[in-house]
Amino acid sequence: MTTPPNVPIEPRKGDVHTYDIPSTILDSAGDVHVGLQRDAVRPPSEDEILRVENLSVEFPTEDGVVHAVRGVSYSLREREVLGIVGESGSGKSVSSMAVMGLLPKSARIKGQILFRGDDMLKMSPRKQRSLRGRKIAMVFQDPMTALNPVHTIGDQLAEAVLAHELMPRKNALARAKEMLDLVGIPQAEARLRSYPHEFSGGMRQRAMIAMAVINNPDVIIADEPTTALDVTVQAQILEKLLEVKDAVNAAIVLITHDLGVIAGMAHRVLVMYAGRPVEIGDTDPVFEEPRMPYTAGLLGSIPSLETSGGRLRPIKGTPPSLINLPTGCPFSPRCPLADEVCRTAEPELAETDSGGHFAACHHWDRLAAVEDPTVFFRTESETKA
Repeated sequence: MTTPPNVPIEPRKGDVHTYDIPSTILDSAGDVHVGLQRDAVRPPSEDEILRVENLSVEFPTEDGVVHAVRGVSYSLREREVLGIVGESGSGKSVSSMAVMGLLPKSARIKGQILFRGDDMLKMSPRKQRSLRGRKIAMVFQDPMTALNPVHTIGDQLAEAVLAHELMPRKNALARAKEMLDLVGIPQAEARLRSYPHEFSGGMRQRAMIAMAVINNPDVIIADEPTTALDVTVQAQILEKLLEVKDAVNAAIVLITHDLGVIAGMAHRVLVMYAGRPVEIGDTDPVFEEPRMPYTAGLLGSIPSLETSGGRLRPIKGTPPSLINLPTGCPFSPRCPLADEVCRTAEPELAETDSGGHFAACHHWDRLAAVEDPTVFFRTESETKA
């Protein structure tokens, strides 16, 4: 499978690219992410930094082979934000850990991961280490487990610098202070001597962002950076991540379950299910005109202002086992549009009616024929009403 081509993204206002979160997108607490509605992000350039081609990752186990990632392809340009969404177990984090070179030795990795034209999977371990943390950095999901509890924040930030550059430790600590200032931690010089447990959850996440950008990387992979944070702190962290991204001129791969975050931050979105991409395109077309029933189901399951106080609209069933995948489309057991074709042949990721919008569905035209594709996932009570 070839990588879907990038579609030039035209700025909406002047020389910046502005995204507004739709009024129907709420978080799990029912609150609108108002803090992200005014974000203005510089548009991405045409220079490609990262290209992932037909990436597959398998893990052999006693019960069988886990097909964690199946044929993931995408590209990333300078200053671009690519959002990756999907349920737990869809392969989002594994695909990004493969890019970072952090998977265990037992993992079987196939495909290509091209960083500025060089295949990282063919690099020596030493060459990979020279890129990791310096050119490609990662903000991990849980900062409390990612940070070392017995070392100060300053020592850990300085270590990230000294691992790639020869300089006096004093200079590395000075850069660490600059990064803490950049991510908005007050009294940065004094905080260098603090331990992770002395930081709040939001401050620990800011420290993780500081560690990720301390070497001015080209790519930042943010793996659910706002997990377990309250709504206000979420907005602050995401706003700061965008500010830091532009400060170091980096691109971001943002992994999250929160579609509101994607709507407010990402230029393009990649939807994953059962280890493979099922829809990819510019954010607005994917949200407004989904062409894969799974994407429509995700959008339909989000609380809206219209249904506030009512019951949520879930996608029935559970994700399939990645050891024993069903024949045909993996989403067919849960899909309201599934027929015999869906149960026998897995659809390829193909371009739909909109240019640059790709979906893996035999019946994407049925979604295109209705004004609101989430109608297929309405509950019986909603249908009667």
